[in-house]
Amino acid sequence: MAHAERLDLSLTLTIGGTAHAIAPADILAFELDLHGWGHEGRVEFRVLDETAHGGQKQDKVLADFLKPDLVEVALELKAVHSDTATKPTYTSLKVKGLGLDKALSEETVAQAKGAAITYRHYTVRFVDAARLLWTQHFPCALYTQKTVQDVLDAHKGDKIALANDWDAELAATCPLLFLGLSPESGASFYDFVVWFVSARNGVLAYDYTAQGYQLRAKKDVAGTPLDLRAEDVDAVTVVFPEVVRHDVAILNAAAESPKNQAVTNAQAVTGIRQDVLLRTDIADDVQKRVTLETARLKVRGLEVDLDWNRFPTVAFAPGALVKLPQTAGWVASGVPGTDTFRVRRMTLKAEPLPVEDSDGEGDGEQKRRPKPESRYLFTFTTRLERKDELHADLPAFVTPMYPRFVEGLIVSEVGEQKDETWQAYTDQATSLDSYKVKMPLFANQIIQVPFNANLLPGHFYFPAYKGARVLVALDFQRAWLKRHLDWRAGARLPSDGQGVHLLVGKTTENGTSMRHFYDDNKPVLRLMRTNDTDTEKIELKEGTLLILVKEEPA
Repeated sequence: MAHAERLDLSLTLTIGGTAHAIAPADILAFELDLHGWGHEGRVEFRVLDETAHGGQKQDKVLADFLKPDLVEVALELKAVHSDTATKPTYTSLKVKGLGLDKALSEETVAQAKGAAITYRHYTVRFVDAARLLWTQHFPCALYTQKTVQDVLDAHKGDKIALANDWDAELAATCPLLFLGLSPESGASFYDFVVWFVSARNGVLAYDYTAQGYQLRAKKDVAGTPLDLRAEDVDAVTVVFPEVVRHDVAILNAAAESPKNQAVTNAQAVTGIRQDVLLRTDIADDVQKRVTLETARLKVRGLEVDLDWNRFPTVAFAPGALVKLPQTAGWVASGVPGTDTFRVRRMTLKAEPLPVEDSDGEGDGEQKRRPKPESRYLFTFTTRLERKDELHADLPAFVTPMYPRFVEGLIVSEVGEQKDETWQAYTDQATSLDSYKVKMPLFANQIIQVPFNANLLPGHFYFPAYKGARVLVALDFQRAWLKRHLDWRAGARLPSDGQGVHLLVGKTTENGTSMRHFYDDNKPVLRLMRTNDTDTEKIELKEGTLLILVKEEPA
């Protein structure tokens, strides 16, 4: 419910590096929707310009406002209570964001003595920095032997502050990290960050004091709770969020180590479950997923909605800890007065009340404009959750689409540089073999992919050879060979012979060739072994069997 309220407001717009402070009396209205992970808002203000009519007051905002430069919005509000016995110590709520879009209208108002003045009405919608900038950021980048924190630091930009507390996920060195984000998929870097936090059961927190972000393993429980005053609140509603009604099963589809492990939920309805399908030969990976899915099965506790009749003396923001009053009316709502709650969401809206001129002059539009000491029609609501609530509220996000496909070159350190050898690299921790692949697009970084039969049946053992051009499928933290992209040097045959060719060995001068082709429309089979100048050949063609052993002169 809206109430008449006096507010002490401060608004500064910084456009292209130039700061414009807006007089409190010229702030017409604002809206704020504040979450624990970020915010959005709208502010309206007016600026007087008399220069077109010979006056002295000039609108200094207009020139910068018309530019496409980045707009930084800083809004601060404090309560102004006149019914307290002693003057309290007020604290303010500060919100800083970046302009999303803006609007401008202009009107000329006739004065009592026939003169006229111009008012410009400005509107700016703004959001927290990451929601504006990261939603337009779609990097495609590969990192090897880096941490997720390294990736975040490389892409955060100079307008976004990060102070993370999640070493288990952010500080570990990873063999491969790939950002394959594209505008066509709809998943931006902002979506990627929120998806990462959600998939790993973390917390994305916005710090309204530092105006920055934190990626955390769990919610912050530090700090002294603020005691809320019952007389500041108009209505209390207890809300019971939806309860998770499914079990979970972890399925590992690896043929040699299949597993189906149930994760039970006490509140589940019989027969309702979510299956998580994996395919891995590493038992630890399965257990890690079991641990993760067990932690994600959270039964949410009650929450409390507060409708306020005025802005509190001691301001707070989402993430703050509070204590509810312990009066009879509050206890009757079913909320224990001894519990500590956390502010999860806040919505604020202020519109000007009609104000009459002291002398009764002025048209209707002028009377509706706020003046110094004027009041607003103010609405303020908060959503509280218990301090020990495990559920983490996150913004909506688009899941990044993987895999993306990039070309690479097979690496082998066996033999000389010219030798087209193959090599399997064994991981000491898992005993699994892999290829090494050089990625030319990404500064020739080396990644590892599984060493397996790929598209061939198991009775063909043809490992990928050094320098082979291959298509690599890249996921966020893993990669694999999709297919081969070229013919080996010396393997391709002329099309008029309709031949097929199997070429093995280190080089064309040190290897074995078996080819079948047509000569004068008659089939020919040729098997040839070559080692420098030494050659052995068996050839079968129409009416002829040739067996040849020879050594060319050096």
